[in-house]
Amino acid sequence: MCHQHKLSRRIARFRAPLVAALVLAVGGCNHDNSFETDATAEPVDPGVAADSSLSADSTLAAADTSAADTSSIDDDTPLSEEPDGGAMVDEPLSTSISYAGGIPIGTFHQPNSAYGSRYNGALRNIWPAYLNSNLAAIKSRGGKVMLSLAGAESNFKDAQGHFSLTKWKARVARFRTVNFSRYITDGTIIGHYLIDEPNDASNWNGQRISGATLDEMARYSKQLWPGMATVVRAYPDYLAGYSGTYRYLDAAWAQYAYRKGNIGTFTSNNVALAKRKGLALVVGLNVLKGGPNGARMSASQVKSWGSTLLSSSYPCAFLSWQYSSSYLGTSSMKSAMSALRSKAENRSRKSCRG
Repeated sequence: MCHQHKLSRRIARFRAPLVAALVLAVGGCNHDNSFETDATAEPVDPGVAADSSLSADSTLAAADTSAADTSSIDDDTPLSEEPDGGAMVDEPLSTSISYAGGIPIGTFHQPNSAYGSRYNGALRNIWPAYLNSNLAAIKSRGGKVMLSLAGAESNFKDAQGHFSLTKWKARVARFRTVNFSRYITDGTIIGHYLIDEPNDASNWNGQRISGATLDEMARYSKQLWPGMATVVRAYPDYLAGYSGTYRYLDAAWAQYAYRKGNIGTFTSNNVALAKRKGLALVVGLNVLKGGPNGARMSASQVKSWGSTLLSSSYPCAFLSWQYSSSYLGTSSMKSAMSALRSKAENRSRKSCRG
């Protein structure tokens, strides 16, 4: 280990509590009570903030309290900006772990340290400066990741609160000078998460985002990174409403909550609609607010409903809302998620490219 790295790790011991406090102070609440930051703010280097002497979940404790536990979260909650440029960059393992196979399974905002025998997938929003170091850490742990390059939706709305394609492209363009193509080629990157809930007019001041605009977003992504799958977090029924043909958009998203009805019917309907439109499909659960009456799902519900989603050979990834160390850390939930990991791992590998 070089002297500079040792020094940064020592500094980290004093900076980590300060960083956690700054995240709470700087992170404002958007309409869904999840963290957001000013798009112009200078990110804190997670490589400095992280410290191996901390527990795996300690640096996310604040996020768990304010983001994961809020009563407003539902299966439609959009992605928030990660204030520190992404979860901490863990020190690479002395012996890298190869991806175990099947389709990736994990959660939103999952730290690198959570990758391992139970989770090998996640959805993350990582600052450009720290993208390659995080991708290297994820790969070293045998993981894959879905990337949100544009970040929080507040960064690409116009003055009226409508979606701005120009602002969205500018956010994505921040990554043009970052060479991460090797992680696209080797499969570490599951895909590019273009946007959340284009169908929900309330997110965009009354104006839904059209299928044609979504395909233009996918086209722009493909122009920059031809091999990276393009994914929209919208149910296939909304995407199927577009009368045109998606030339560049690769995948839809179906996240299950109890209020969506019978899980078997939900699975078969969403698979059929995705196939009809020529789209791949990401699935998952709203584990924190997707149970009956908006409660957290029990371990038995997670195992049962997740198993049904994974009974279909069509989905290309299983990513759930969202990471919470306290919720996922119980023995019953660990057992349920491990059972789902086993099912996901026994599936044939599948790309999210449509």
